[in-house]
Amino acid sequence: MATTLHTSDLDLPLLHRGKVRDVYALPGNRLLMVASDRLSAFDVVLPDPIPGKGEMLCQISNFWFGKTAHLCPNHLTHESVAAVLPAGVDAALYGKRSVVAKKLKALPVEAIARGYIIGSGWKDYQANGAICGIRLPAGLRQAEQLPEPIFTPSTKAAVGDHDENVGFDVVVDKIGADLAEQVRAKTLEIYAFAARYARERGIIIADTKLEFGLDENGVLHVMDEMLTPDSSRFWPADTYQVGISPPSYDKQYVRDYLETLDWNKTAPGPHVPAEIIAATRGKYAEALLRLADITVE
Repeated sequence: MATTLHTSDLDLPLLHRGKVRDVYALPGNRLLMVASDRLSAFDVVLPDPIPGKGEMLCQISNFWFGKTAHLCPNHLTHESVAAVLPAGVDAALYGKRSVVAKKLKALPVEAIARGYIIGSGWKDYQANGAICGIRLPAGLRQAEQLPEPIFTPSTKAAVGDHDENVGFDVVVDKIGADLAEQVRAKTLEIYAFAARYARERGIIIADTKLEFGLDENGVLHVMDEMLTPDSSRFWPADTYQVGISPPSYDKQYVRDYLETLDWNKTAPGPHVPAEIIAATRGKYAEALLRLADITVE
């Protein structure tokens, strides 16, 4: 059975508590990364968890890390989570939602690949015909597939703030030309590989956000989470059509519900009804089953 965990509390040095993940320090330049069941919408963490969401996210990420290991090294050490938990901690609560990872030097950019025009990219295109300085053909419609995937980075925002789309030149300024080229190439390569795989299983990956870091030898690794419904837009291929915003395999139910409220999209977030939570959980479970053939009870 799935477990529920809103906020982890381990007797280990807490390095970071993000929107979803809690990161603890381990000896030997390693981290324990815990995917909670917290849900963020419009960059605000909501008070109600989605039971088992962290377990599903972690399993989807681990599936993709394994599937793309030939394209780019990743942060997994493949060590047992139970072996690093403090004494007395229920290993069943943390086993499926946690990984032991290499401690990497995170790059200060969000690496985003877009294969379809939607979200903030659609808004930018409507305003100026471009996304992150990349000029696109005239006449594209909402949710239309782009002629080819594009790399559209953004800045990393603190919890509660919004990421900002930036041009490739900003990435070059932040991390240098050689590393920026590596990040762009790997982002597009991973996206193309994953998009093909998912499409065969009835899911369109419209876009995805990847995180990268460097090990002690300066080798680029993909890290954090990978190709999950939280970091990507997954659309059901059988109902996809151009001209509308397709339903997603993620927190779309929650976003749609929140849009009906008189809420200014700043913290604290409102409570979410049980039926919306259940529907959202079902979408995460469906994505896990379709992609990795893992069934959630």
